[in-house]
Amino acid sequence: MPEPLDSALSEVRALLLAPGLTRAVAAGRRRGQRPSVVRAELRPVALKGGPRLQIATSDGSRPHTRNVAPGTEADAAVDELLAEPFGNWHVETTDATLQLRVTKSGEAQVHRAAASRTVGEPERHDRAKEWLLDPGDPLFREIGGSAAKRRQVDAFLRALAATLPDDLTGPLRVVDLGCGNAYLTFAAYRYLVRRGLDVTLVGVDVREDQRRRNTELAERLGWADRVSFVAGTIAEAPVEPAPDLVLALHACDTATDEALARAVRWDARWVLAAPCCHHDLAAQLRARPAPEPYELLTRQGILRERFADVLTDALRAGLLRLHGYRTEVVEFVDSQHTPRNLLIRARRTAGAPTDGQRSEYRELVGRWGVTPRLETLLAERA
Repeated sequence: MPEPLDSALSEVRALLLAPGLTRAVAAGRRRGQRPSVVRAELRPVALKGGPRLQIATSDGSRPHTRNVAPGTEADAAVDELLAEPFGNWHVETTDATLQLRVTKSGEAQVHRAAASRTVGEPERHDRAKEWLLDPGDPLFREIGGSAAKRRQVDAFLRALAATLPDDLTGPLRVVDLGCGNAYLTFAAYRYLVRRGLDVTLVGVDVREDQRRRNTELAERLGWADRVSFVAGTIAEAPVEPAPDLVLALHACDTATDEALARAVRWDARWVLAAPCCHHDLAAQLRARPAPEPYELLTRQGILRERFADVLTDALRAGLLRLHGYRTEVVEFVDSQHTPRNLLIRARRTAGAPTDGQRSEYRELVGRWGVTPRLETLLAERA
């Protein structure tokens, strides 16, 4: 039921200035308006000079953090943020959680719930980092909550958070290609919904038993109307409408290429792919001598395999750039958890590839005499 915006913001103000605040985030924008910053995050911190309210804001490129004292200074800083036309507020206290979304008509949709965890004293700077998905979240009772799994989930969600813009609003369609047992799929959905986004998610896996298992889990969680699963290949499984965000996490060998090619065909806005094994180019490198003076790179089998990993992902990133994506290759989880810890992160842009990017790619594949599977897939469907 919509509520008057002024009274809802007054409730937010009281929570932000109350001693029980643990964290608050403002993001998004109201219809026809744009705040001066794309995101603001507030939390209490304990400094040598006493308790402070920490306010971290971002203009989309540069962060800015300040610590304000309780009382007049904090009151003024909070009032300044509440005057900004943010579209969403998410406030967590020791007792409750409040989510506020401003509708197109300028009213407030407010969801209130009891706190999911107990938080003690304000955060100190030498304490462990905050999890993006709390280890006590009920989701972990279903997917398993080992320390290693929680670390991988948190690392993945941080990569996801860094990919999506802070002011993202509106419906978000997500597909996870090669989702397996889908614990990262479910974690992504949980996190995105907690950001206040309207999310629908489809998981694709070739195994019918995985589809049944994951569907049953979605039903137990009460998410079956928003999270669904289909059995089929990455290349051909039916997914309608086309997604905004494509995930492909540890799809084996050229299955990653299938996922990237389908994301390009969909014209997906964002892509997150964590490659697994890299057999295709490794086999091509074994079949012919290395160009001079690079024989030492491929003479030893273990070095050839590792070089094939690097070359494969470098060429994948280059091909995505040639198809209109700004692409990064980053480490998304500690190598102690898994040696396959790289993530290809791509954002669609309006720019066309430069002649230099085209020649850079062609020179590299020509020098090594290889044909990446992704290049073949994109050419077949051009």
